Formats: sequence, C-alpha cells, structure tokens
Amino acid sequence: MSKIKNYLKKTFVYKGYRYVKKLPRRIRNKVYKHYTLKILYPSIYKKYAKRPVDENKVVFIEIRQPQISNSFKVLYDDLKEHYNFDIHEHFLRTTFVPRKEHMERCKAMIQDIADAKYVFLNEASNVVSSVPMRAETIQTQLWHGCGAFKKFGMSTADLIFGENRKNMLKYPFNKNYTYVTVSSPEVVWAYEEAMNIKPEENIVRPVGNSRTDVFFDEQFIQAAREKLHEWMPQSKGRKVILYAPTFRGRVAKASSPKCFDVEKFYTAFHDEYVLIFKHHPLVRKRPAIPEAFQEFAVDFTDTMTIDELLCVSDICISDYSSLVFEYSLFERPMLFYAYDLEEYFDWRGFYYDYYELAPGPICTTNEEMINYIKEIDTRFEKDKVVAFKEKFMSACDGHATERIENMVFGEALKQHER
Repeated sequence: MSKIKNYLKKTFVYKGYRYVKKLPRRIRNKVYKHYTLKILYPSIYKKYAKRPVDENKVVFIEIRQPQISNSFKVLYDDLKEHYNFDIHEHFLRTTFVPRKEHMERCKAMIQDIADAKYVFLNEASNVVSSVPMRAETIQTQLWHGCGAFKKFGMSTADLIFGENRKNMLKYPFNKNYTYVTVSSPEVVWAYEEAMNIKPEENIVRPVGNSRTDVFFDEQFIQAAREKLHEWMPQSKGRKVILYAPTFRGRVAKASSPKCFDVEKFYTAFHDEYVLIFKHHPLVRKRPAIPEAFQEFAVDFTDTMTIDELLCVSDICISDYSSLVFEYSLFERPMLFYAYDLEEYFDWRGFYYDYYELAPGPICTTNEEMINYIKEIDTRFEKDKVVAFKEKFMSACDGHATERIENMVFGEALKQHER
C-alpha cells in the first residue's frame, strides 16, 4: 500500500494524469483504481451531498449499456408516463469507452446522485459502492437477471473468474443498497452471499424482477412476433429455435462460443424451423453465420431484445445463462449446450448442482441437440420446467413492477401521480 500511495503522490498530486500513462500498466491500473475509488469519487460525493435531498429526483444508472435497457424499461416507462418525478439517466459505458471519458461520466453521475432521493441500478458497480451514501437516499438494485445460476460477486472470490477476497472487500461492487429485488424466496441466500449482505439486514427482497412483467403482456408478445416477421419474413409459418449463450472469459474481453454447427442444424431443420442467434451484450466480436445458411439462421443480437426473442421462440438453447429462468415462464422446451461444463465450473462455478438444476437435456455435441429436437414431442418433460419455474420464478407474475414501486416509493408514489 505504501508503494501505491507514493505513486499517487508523485503522479496525481504533482505531475497529473498524463504522467500516469507512462507508468507500467500493472502499477498504472492500481494507482488509478485507488485514486478514483478511495479519493476522487468519495470527495466529489461529499461535496455535493451537502445540498438538501431532492425528494423528486430519481436516477437510473446503466453501467455498460448506451440506453435504458430491459432491466429498467418497464419501471422507467411507468414512472415517466404516470408520475411527475424528475428522472435522470447516466450511461457509464464501463469497458466500452476510454478510461478518461469513463472517469468524466462517473464524476457527473456521482455529482447527480449526491442529492437524489432514489437511485436505481441493474448491475454491480464499484464506483457507486465507493461513495459514503447518505441515509436519506433509497438505492435499489434491480439486477439484470433472474434466479441464481452461475456464481458472481463475492461468491467468485478466489476462483479464476473472481479476484482475491481481500481486494473484493477493499473495493466492493455491491454496497449501499437499500433493496435488492430477486425472482423468488429460493434465491435470496445466493444474492446475500454474492453481495456480502447479512440476512438480518432484510435487503434482498423476493418481490419479483420488474423486467419479467412484459412476459405477461399480450401486446408486448404480439409486437415481438410482428417484429420478428418484419425482420425475418421467412420465419412466418416456421417454428423458432433460439440460441442464446452466455459469454466466455472476462467481462472486458468477453467472447461467444464457436462450437455451434449451423450447417448441421440447417440440414436437419430448415424445412420446419428458423434459427436465431442472440449473443451476450458484452460480446463485441461475434461468430459469423456462413453465407450459405443466412436464410435459415440470423443474428438478432442488435435487432431484437432478449425479452422479445424469448417471447417468440419455440425452443431455447442456452448454457449457463440466467435467461433460462425467464424462459421457464413460458413452459417451453429448453436445451443446455454445455460442451465446456467442467472447464466453466472450474472457472466460475454454480450456486446449484448443474445436473440437478437444468430442466432440460444437457448436451455436449450438436448431434445430441439435433436428435433431441427431432424427438421433442415425446422427449420434452414439461413437468420439470414447471417445477423449475415454481421454484425460481414464483415472485414473477406480471405485477413485480407494481410491488417494487410500492416498496421503494411508498406514500410518495401517490403524491407524484399525474
């Protein structure tokens, strides 16, 4: 620590930001992290938190996305349409913009939340967690996924995917929460573990995930079908296979699996199905679909949201993604293409035994998936999906946003009605 403080003294105090660039990368990253999270951001917050709390201000913070994402959209749209809160948005673009620009975005966000009554996040943030949050602010973590599948946060401490426990405690990513909303009582323990929250604090609340309300909205579902047909006319009259894997590697260099054989799926199913790809939003370079099969298979990553695609899909193929929890609400078949299961377990780990958790076949080859889909009418075990849904999604019933609003805003909700 003394070395880091010495570098801080030499660089930021006396020589400025430009000098930091000349340091070795490893030292530069440590200096930047300590300076921003322990000195700069807390000092900005303290300065602007001297202002009185603005009882009307609601701030939504997107950590990576460049627009309001589906984790926020239902709640955000409802507040905009039916209430007269002063709503602000910040898009930090973490890992997507240069470091200096990211710092400026963070500084603006911290200044803004310093007098805000309500703050919403949908992802962990060491920036927001670094500030001495005032007691009057209600900060709610809506999270971007349901259930509890692959480990995250403190649950990955000392695993390959995570950092060492000492650093994770020193620079926390999940702090200052008033509420954390989850999809069922079953998973409360996992979020408490991941976010280093004590059960007696009663912060993690199984009131449902706001974004899942769209799956009970017939207008949303019909609009999703129409959008699919508009962008992919050949999907009319055919069933839809959705392949939506999670990313591999670390967040900053996320990649998609490259083992999915489009040609084999085309040969087996092009008369009856279309194939849609939806890659994780962190993945920047996606596997290309061979030109010969682009009438059968289309990458919809930038065209439709995952919520829209879940609504229109007849079969979902994933691996370790939490989207299978949302998909269970439709009680449709899902497959788990887990060709690298052992490697992934060593890398990140799971909250539940993978073989017991998965409500569908676990496949390691394209041939296994194809054979299952060919025999899906006799092999699909719907009762397993229903049990999975009831266990992990019991609080998602189309009214989660309403419960979240009542929990967070209380009487202020009526006071701000239009």
